[in-house]
Amino acid sequence: MNHIKILEVGLFRGFFNFNSKVYVMNNLIEIQNQIEKLQKQASEIRAQEFDKTVQEILVKMTAFGITVKDLDTGKGRARKAVSTTAKPSAKPAAAKYRGPNGETWSGRGLMPRWLAALVAQGRSKEEFAIKS
Repeated sequence: MNHIKILEVGLFRGFFNFNSKVYVMNNLIEIQNQIEKLQKQASEIRAQEFDKTVQEILVKMTAFGITVKDLDTGKGRARKAVSTTAKPSAKPAAAKYRGPNGETWSGRGLMPRWLAALVAQGRSKEEFAIKS
């Protein structure tokens, strides 16, 4: 274990050419200084772009006729509500096929099991067609 620590410190010293604790402390201080510098730059950029952004928003508000009242409501102008529920059709499709036990099928969608079983037995689907 002691050999590993010596080796690690030796590699660290050889790579950075000074004591590892000093490097970490210098690196931490440098990073904190960079953070402070970047935060100051961000504040300056925000201040510079603020007026420009407000002007762009005002231009768009004017173009779309948006007022401060529209913004206060949080909803904007009233829009036609989109229905989230499916509307039922006026009436179901008329039955085109009737099974031996009174089952019906409109001919739309998948073939029902009762008809599929009869067709599998060799009978024709047309045998069960409802004559108009």
